[in-house]
Amino acid sequence: MADERTLAELGEFGLIAMIGEAIAQGPMPASVQVGVGDDAAVVAVPSGRVVVAVDQMIEGRHFRRDWSSANDIGRKAVARSMSDIAAMGATPTAVLVALAAPADLAVGWVHDLVIGMVTEAAVVGAALVGGDTSACDVLTLSVTALGSAADRVVTRAGAKAGDGVWVAGDLGRAAAGLAVLSRGHRQPKSLVSAHRVPEPPYAAALAAVAAGATSMIDVSDGLLADAGHVARASGVTIDLEWATLTGDSDLEAMARNLGVDAATWILGGGEDHALLATFPANANVPAAFRRIGSVKRLKSEESEEVLIDGRAAVVPKGHEHFR
Repeated sequence: MADERTLAELGEFGLIAMIGEAIAQGPMPASVQVGVGDDAAVVAVPSGRVVVAVDQMIEGRHFRRDWSSANDIGRKAVARSMSDIAAMGATPTAVLVALAAPADLAVGWVHDLVIGMVTEAAVVGAALVGGDTSACDVLTLSVTALGSAADRVVTRAGAKAGDGVWVAGDLGRAAAGLAVLSRGHRQPKSLVSAHRVPEPPYAAALAAVAAGATSMIDVSDGLLADAGHVARASGVTIDLEWATLTGDSDLEAMARNLGVDAATWILGGGEDHALLATFPANANVPAAFRRIGSVKRLKSEESEEVLIDGRAAVVPKGHEHFR
């Protein structure tokens, strides 16, 4: 039975103890030398290079408790940060979480949240090793992920003219799921689940490094926006092929039902946490990827960063905070 006490009744130190017990239910990799319970965690990094990413989730903006379970929210919070680690070609090793929550939040809800975080971290053999807690009127999660880059890191800045543009994972499903939930529906499950709990292609990222990927990025802001980040960092123009982006029957059927242009979700929807990468023409690209375009030429100041079938895109270019 879920613990129905509030955080006010449990208190800060009781909450910390409960979180520690929940973390202990998950695996603890050998790289974690000191975990929860001390002033700081100690994590070994055999490669000598630490890759770090931080992401935050705020109730009402990034999630709603009436749409997603505590476990789902915990998994999503950790997946968002670990996906950034993977997109650099690194292996996530540890996660730190800062939780700010209302005093009347149920203890059982927080317990399920932590279990979700532990579960997602364990997908890649990482562990939740610490964090911080605070009282706050708005439920907020800040997740810092640590990773180790054994070989080389792959940045946004390496794409070259002649490279192919490839993607691993789904595009537009999280945005479609959000649209479904926003209209008071809970089906189809395939779309709603994509919004609730993303499934970053962690293994594909490491395979991409081995296959010689020249650039990579986590698709969190939308395909056009994130392809634009690669194009801008690399000084190139990317040309996407629309025909390679169609064919998701669930997404396209829902777009028709809601009177939405599917391109809005596929090109502009974020939070799928797919992986966009560029590879040389002769690369043995891992099977998890599908080709969706090419790097055409060096970008000039007057040219568009990302094209669709050789022409400028006319759909929203993705999420941007403060706009």
